[in-house]
Amino acid sequence: MESPIYKQTGELSSYISKILRDHFGKGPESVYVSLGKTFIIFYIRNFLSPTEKVLMNQKQEETVQQTRDLVMHTLIPEIKAYIKIVTGMEIREFYYDWGLHNKSAMFTGICTDSTGIDIPIEEEFIGKAELINEIINLSSESEKKPDEIYACQLNHRSFLVIRNGILVRIEKQLIRQGMREQLKLAKRTLEKSLLHNNNHFERILDTKVIDIFVDWDFDLDKSVIVLVTNPTK
Repeated sequence: MESPIYKQTGELSSYISKILRDHFGKGPESVYVSLGKTFIIFYIRNFLSPTEKVLMNQKQEETVQQTRDLVMHTLIPEIKAYIKIVTGMEIREFYYDWGLHNKSAMFTGICTDSTGIDIPIEEEFIGKAELINEIINLSSESEKKPDEIYACQLNHRSFLVIRNGILVRIEKQLIRQGMREQLKLAKRTLEKSLLHNNNHFERILDTKVIDIFVDWDFDLDKSVIVLVTNPTK
């Protein structure tokens, strides 16, 4: 008999594939759904429309980012509502990021409290303290040391890091002046460069890191980082 969790993740995977295909003209090759505690992560692979491919070939990555961001603003309420229907999770925070060089993407939802989905996560894992220190160092390079940091291993492939209190005063002022989109694009470029060029993560986690995603909630002064690994190295 099919388990409820397997059924739910299957429904969510099919839904995300369909909604992306409907709005971008091409759906992803696969969508992996990870559930645990108050978190849900969608890892999306081989997702790039023909038009976007042309833009990428013309070095127009920022145009692709901006267009996708506009579409996501309309999709997020629909995605949250569907997650609630399927799982009962009331998503209060939603983060997303694109790995355009890998044709990949990440959506992460954080719900208000622990739901009926009782899937354990590893809050203590090999390399946790060192991973947190590495993220603190990278944060200090790009903005400032986080006020708080939390890390867990959601499953054998996904590591989640949450930072609170990372914005500096000039960033807060830019947000007040309506420069959110420009700030997000700038932070994506800077932070992802630091994350992707880091050569310590694989040693710390003792596995191959195949994707790293990052997003921010400026109102909450909060950020989510997701590392996707290949456990077989």
